[in-house]
Amino acid sequence: MNFQQLRILRETVKHDFNLTEAANHLFTSQSGVSKHIKDLEDELGVELFVRKGKRLLGLTEPGKELIKIAERILLDAGNIKNLADHYRDNDSGELTIATTHTQARYILPPVITLFKQRYPKVHLKLHQGSPEEIAKLLLNGEADIGIATETLGDIAELASFPYYQWTHTVIVPKGHVLAEQTEPLSLKSINAYPIVTYHDGFTGRAIIDKAFRHVGEIPNIDMSALDADVIKSYVELGMGIGIIASVAYDKQRDAGLIALSADHLFEPSWSKIGLRRGHYLRQYAYDFIELCSENITAEVINAEISPEP
Repeated sequence: MNFQQLRILRETVKHDFNLTEAANHLFTSQSGVSKHIKDLEDELGVELFVRKGKRLLGLTEPGKELIKIAERILLDAGNIKNLADHYRDNDSGELTIATTHTQARYILPPVITLFKQRYPKVHLKLHQGSPEEIAKLLLNGEADIGIATETLGDIAELASFPYYQWTHTVIVPKGHVLAEQTEPLSLKSINAYPIVTYHDGFTGRAIIDKAFRHVGEIPNIDMSALDADVIKSYVELGMGIGIIASVAYDKQRDAGLIALSADHLFEPSWSKIGLRRGHYLRQYAYDFIELCSENITAEVINAEISPEP
């Protein structure tokens, strides 16, 4: 048994048992992947995959048990490398942050500015995606830190820490009738117009839906998008009224729009920082997180991500 066989096992599962895709990811041939799998099964004396002809359909019971052990072994192998890198050269390396557009565009710039001043030799990689994609990157070891509102707190293999609380706001074009009314904004008055807001699963969309459901309304969502910049563009074009994260509105930058307070309509949301349990973090990763929130110290982090019971 060797590390390459374990990597092939992991990549085969990750790519839905498609050997061609697993081979491409590992920069090897499909025949080489098949041979490694067969050699591993012969060595162990058990079949790891459910097969139909030459196709792999899933994992057998031994395969399901082995993939868990393989993940731990490969995680610890990566930790050994990170440990050596940390003591050999503790102010250079690579830090991968997986996050949503909202965090990357509106929240992280001041943090990243300070971080790069402190660690100019660290290559910082930003991956933007959905909360589910962010969680997957963390679980696969392809990201060191994840930042999102949804999903990160729902997965046992991930430790999550509250980062900051935020609310939604309603945006309308200048001159819109809702901007002129004196009574407090209501969900019914919002629902009289086409709504432009986030896709399902993004930036607190579930809280928006919950608020309308609570008052017996079906939200009149005419368009949805992944990020606030797109939503604002279409609202400014008169395509509807928008519901966005309040941090995404800037009075000077968004001069063609007016923000209407909706704190009384929608529950606040928490964005979280997520880490894979058992993943070894370089010192600069701890420092990045503490720049985000001084309450999330190395001690707090280690108490949650340590693999020890």
